[in-house]
Amino acid sequence: MKLLTHNMLTSHVKGVTKGYPLLIKATEVKVNEVEFNPQFVCRMIPKLEWSALVKAADDLGHRQDLPAELEPDYEKNEDLLKKVEVVEGSLQCPESGREFPISKGIPNMLLNEDEV
Repeated sequence: MKLLTHNMLTSHVKGVTKGYPLLIKATEVKVNEVEFNPQFVCRMIPKLEWSALVKAADDLGHRQDLPAELEPDYEKNEDLLKKVEVVEGSLQCPESGREFPISKGIPNMLLNEDEV
C-alpha cells in the first residue's frame, strides 16, 4: 500500500465518526525508485491531507526531506513524493481501534456484517 493510498482511506465501521487518518503498523516497508512525474504530482497534491501524509511518513521512518508544510512550488521538487510502500502490516481506525490487515501491499478494508 503506497502512502498516497493511505492518505485517501478511512474507516467506515458503524458508529465511527472520526475514522481518519488511519494509524499504520508496518512490519515490512520498501522504497521503490521511480522516475519523477511532475504531472502526476500536480494532480495528486491538491487531493492530499498534507499533515496526514507527513505523519504517516514519519511513523514509517521515511520522512527524510518531506517538509512539515506544503511548499508553494511543490511541482518542481523531484524528492517530494517517494514511492514508500507498506508491504505487510495493518491500518488501525483511530476511533474504534479496528485493524485492517495489509498483505502483499494490499489493504483489506472489508467490514464484517456487524460493522456495517
